[in-house]
Amino acid sequence: MKKYILLLLSVVTFTACLNDDGPEYSYEILEVKEATVPDSFTFGEDGEITITYDLPSACYSFHSLYYEYQDTARIVAVNALKREINSCSEALIEKEHTFLVNVTQQEDYVFKFWKGTDADGNNIFEEKVVPVN
Repeated sequence: MKKYILLLLSVVTFTACLNDDGPEYSYEILEVKEATVPDSFTFGEDGEITITYDLPSACYSFHSLYYEYQDTARIVAVNALKREINSCSEALIEKEHTFLVNVTQQEDYVFKFWKGTDADGNNIFEEKVVPVN
């Protein structure tokens, strides 16, 4: 009987600690406002790219770089973490992020910086080509 009561008490305590409201954060992909790429890459070396993006409010923070390979092209955007709280400043916060590209292909790199979607929901990209020496 004591084991049964202890087990019941443990289950009640555990379920009381669970949050039924869902996660207190979510992830969003943010557009790249501006991108600075080098004039060229050197094969076998690292190249540096800097992107500028806006955080929509103080509830957002940089989580990671969205970087997808597509043959010789690279799709780039920002993965942001959004805290689901109501007390955030609504001011846009401009940020920069610099990342390295390990130049392992001899073909030109085509970077597609995500700019959002159009009225039909299609992705919009700004393309920049970086030749490889």
